[in-house]
Amino acid sequence: MGNIVAIVGRPNVGKSTLFNRLIEERMAITDDTSGVTRDRHYGHAVWVEKYYTVIDTGGYVVGSEDTFEEAIRDQVQIALEEANVILFVVDTMTGLHELDSDFADVLRRSKKPVIVVANKAETFERQTLVAPEFYALGMGEVFPVSAADGSGTGELLDELIKHFEDDGIEDPDAGTPKIAILGRPNAGKSSFLNALLGGERSIVTDIAGTTRDSIDTHYKLYGKEFILTDTAGIRKKAKVQNSLEFYSVLRSLKALENSDVCIVLIDANMGLEAQDIHIIAHAHNAKKGIVLMVNKWDLVEKDSKTADKMKKEMLERLAPMNYMPVIFASATEKQRIFQVIEKAMEVYENRLTKLPTSKINEVMLPIIAKTPPPALKGKHVKIKYIIQLPTPSPTFIFFCNLPQYIKEAYERFLKNQIREHFGFEGVDITVMFRQK
Repeated sequence: MGNIVAIVGRPNVGKSTLFNRLIEERMAITDDTSGVTRDRHYGHAVWVEKYYTVIDTGGYVVGSEDTFEEAIRDQVQIALEEANVILFVVDTMTGLHELDSDFADVLRRSKKPVIVVANKAETFERQTLVAPEFYALGMGEVFPVSAADGSGTGELLDELIKHFEDDGIEDPDAGTPKIAILGRPNAGKSSFLNALLGGERSIVTDIAGTTRDSIDTHYKLYGKEFILTDTAGIRKKAKVQNSLEFYSVLRSLKALENSDVCIVLIDANMGLEAQDIHIIAHAHNAKKGIVLMVNKWDLVEKDSKTADKMKKEMLERLAPMNYMPVIFASATEKQRIFQVIEKAMEVYENRLTKLPTSKINEVMLPIIAKTPPPALKGKHVKIKYIIQLPTPSPTFIFFCNLPQYIKEAYERFLKNQIREHFGFEGVDITVMFRQK
């Protein structure tokens, strides 16, 4: 399973800042507001050639009945179960807090190695006078650090790796397909992920914006393993209300960029809206595979023709980005959710498809001969040869005598012919023309 380290503690002690420091990337959202991190958040790190996975968690509050804090506690408990070593973060700005003592009792029950990290120890006073207060927790040595500027983290990491049983894996996610779950706020993204997993991987409420970070989960279905990424809802810049939401949207867009396939959720009650098209266009421009999941289909009044009519209207509005499959599903009712994942894996395979050069020319050259590019200024374009490039998404080069005379309409014709004869459902096709 590798080396897994959970970062835990009460709210607003700097857990996400330490997480970002260890993975050397600003992956988790950090803010002075309490409760920014809600779900479990994973990243990969290395120290002295020892590789490990880090789990960032939300602030643990014992006994609270707040909806989010209760759900966060569940997420923290799962992280504690997964971890080999626990970093218990406390705050030298406030000193020993009763919530620290309460949580220390929880950690003792885990029977895992616990390292106390006295964070925000930027000053000599906090390092020497405040940090020793935390020895009262009875959890062994206390390591004063500043996650913000990195001071003290070297000594902490030297202690951390003593608890590792092996060198770990450099990149446990290498070669694993990545599927991002995208959509507007409250489209049902976290409910979809939880329905697939059969458990509460992401916190779900009726409040739009519940998910803030992008949440990665390893998932296996029908013998295939891949990574599902739940993301925060994406809406227009003008409607983004604060810095937390702004950074949430940035994380969602980064998850899109890092993915292979995007499952874009459409709220069946709302239909395809301008922001949905905006999200789909992002994925299209990034050359990602795309599957459209019309969620909450169980709440729609319908007859036998409703789905076909809605699909036709949606694809007409999306043209020319109308090459992706559309599946009508319900996350809450678990209706066709596994069909969505199967289709996403098909699209992933389509994106990787490499056609033999002989087959491309055998099929396409007779079609081109029958329907050649229109002559321009009395000059006739002759396409001689076609190859597919070894790129992450399907890219074809057509070698011809006058590439500058080929217009966009004929380019679309070639793309449609490639789709008709070779598939590539859910994947944008790039066509380029070069002089022979």
